[in-house]
Amino acid sequence: MAYVTLGAAILVEVLATTAMKYSEGFTKLWPSLGTAAGYLVAFVLLAQTLKTMSVGTTYAIWSGAGTAVIAAIGMLFLGEAANAARLIGIALIIGGVVLLNLGGAH
Repeated sequence: MAYVTLGAAILVEVLATTAMKYSEGFTKLWPSLGTAAGYLVAFVLLAQTLKTMSVGTTYAIWSGAGTAVIAAIGMLFLGEAANAARLIGIALIIGGVVLLNLGGAH
């Protein structure tokens, strides 16, 4: 169940970060409210996850997955450059999260 909660936290955080892009520096009301609400929900879900998972593993998955997904969204949908360095960076993030999980998540 902890991984489901963590997955939901990551999804909401990614949506909130994407809304932040569209808030144009918090000058647009609805994307700004979506950002604030999304981060609130994401942190509540993250806090629930931390009740049963170690903080190191949880945060590695949270930050790694969020970073990788946001980078991919930027490249696929927002016109950001997709070059070898970025793709290798995403692969290294994912690899690092996998290694941390192999080290023992509970």
